[in-house]
Formats: sequence, structure tokens, C-alpha cells
Amino acid sequence: MMDNILFKDKQLRMLLTLNDSSQSWYLSTLAKHSNSTYVHACNFVNACESLGLAISEKHGKIKTVKLTEKGYKLAELLESATSIIGSNAKSAKAETQELPK
Repeated sequence: MMDNILFKDKQLRMLLTLNDSSQSWYLSTLAKHSNSTYVHACNFVNACESLGLAISEKHGKIKTVKLTEKGYKLAELLESATSIIGSNAKSAKAETQELPK
């Protein structure tokens, strides 16, 4: 992702990954997709559950995670914010490169 001073990169990646509801997210695939450890993903999901942003379900030894309605709303807002920041950063960089030296 981008260098981000406003949001923690791995947590943001996990939340935006969970926003994709087209598949079931296992903790291991969530960790792998967000380039973090399994333990970090577990801790993040536990924190999200306590905030009412996510719910998890156990299927034997495997745990799947999905966002709640509140979690989806937050993920959508963060996705919009990161796209605004990203486009502003790109345009600022382009403007800086165009300045005469």
C-alpha cells in the first residue's frame, strides 16, 4: 500500500480486506493478505469484535471473520479517505516534479 502517516498500514489493510465480502476470510488468509502475522490478525479481529466492527465464527478448528454493518460502513469511509489521500499525494508529487529548478 502507500506510506501512510494517518492510518496503521496492516490494520487498514485487514479492514479493507474484510470489506471484500465475496469470500470467507480465514484468520490465516487475512494475515497473509495483509502481510502480517497470524497473532497480529487474531489480536486485530478481537479488537474489532469488541468494537462491534466484526464477528467471527468457528468451524471446527478454523475461524472465519466478517464485518458487521458498522464495520462495512467504517471500511467504506476509510477506503474513500485512502483514495483521496492517494490521489492528493500523487498530484502533489507531480506538481513538485513540474516546478522549475
